Amino acid sequence: MVNWCLLSDHVVEVIFSYLDVHDLRNCSLVCKNWYRYLNDENNDVWRLHCVRKLAEEALKSDLLASVPTYKAKLRAFYHAWNPNDCSRNIYVKPNGFTLHRNPVAQSTDGSRGKMGFRSGRHAWEVVWEGPLGTVAVIGIATKDAAVQCPGYVALLGSDEHSWGWNLVDNHLLHNGDSQGNYPLLNNAPKYQVGERIRVILDCDDNTLAFEKNYEFLGVAFRGLPDKQLYPSVSAVYGNTEVSMVYLGPPLDG
Repeated sequence: MVNWCLLSDHVVEVIFSYLDVHDLRNCSLVCKNWYRYLNDENNDVWRLHCVRKLAEEALKSDLLASVPTYKAKLRAFYHAWNPNDCSRNIYVKPNGFTLHRNPVAQSTDGSRGKMGFRSGRHAWEVVWEGPLGTVAVIGIATKDAAVQCPGYVALLGSDEHSWGWNLVDNHLLHNGDSQGNYPLLNNAPKYQVGERIRVILDCDDNTLAFEKNYEFLGVAFRGLPDKQLYPSVSAVYGNTEVSMVYLGPPLDG
């Protein structure tokens, strides 16, 4: 029998690198030494997992600049756009974080993230990397919300199952109605392609808020339901692209 206490950190890290994420979570609860190994988010365990799971393009790009450690990058990948939960007119690019909407006429197309949330506080960044078109909405949705509909409409926010912010006209949308302008500023600037927007979902306080350029814009929606809520987007412009990077709990606590 191997005495784990006699193994070097490097050997232990290599062994752990062959376990899946669920097993690693269990291993971290075994003893203080294993917890110490796995709590180092930049060690070889998480680096090797990143190399296996993430595209080299994503690891070398600035897209993941907001998640500096290997473990954080891996976490972001597991929360990225779901290629199996989007409109047929959308596909997720090989980098795993960016969706591309095909140029299909008279269609509005959406996508959800792989992971939904029902408790805790969560933040993720959205970057619209192509033209917005007439409607470009970011926000959240339950699994009951549609991901495609005919015409050019604000799909996200069109029913009781989704909540969205239309970046084109700065309107909040839910249940098919405008919930007012957002942010509540005189002559609020419009979104510029390439800006990073941070979405903040507080499932404990049942609120959704946004930040732009590291400026908190205020709470957008209150009274969210006690349901699994997914990062979501809907788009109408052909060949536009939208990236999403999960950050974890917001830095303010």
